Amino acid sequence: MNIHGLQGASEAKLKYLDAVFRVIKPGTFVKCAITGKPISIEELKYWSVERQEAYIDVKASLEAEKTASVR
Repeated sequence: MNIHGLQGASEAKLKYLDAVFRVIKPGTFVKCAITGKPISIEELKYWSVERQEAYIDVKASLEAEKTASVR
């Protein structure tokens, strides 16, 4: 998703819950906590309830788990 090419694109604020998320501030995308890339709300599949972070794919999610384990 290229947010710079989308008119009216705005970052959403979400509350990540088990298997669902709740929209706090409406928008069209969230940013991946690992890559910084935008993720459209419709394509969002990976997040951490504990860290309240979104991930673009399973690879980014795994990287976040590894990083959290080191802390």
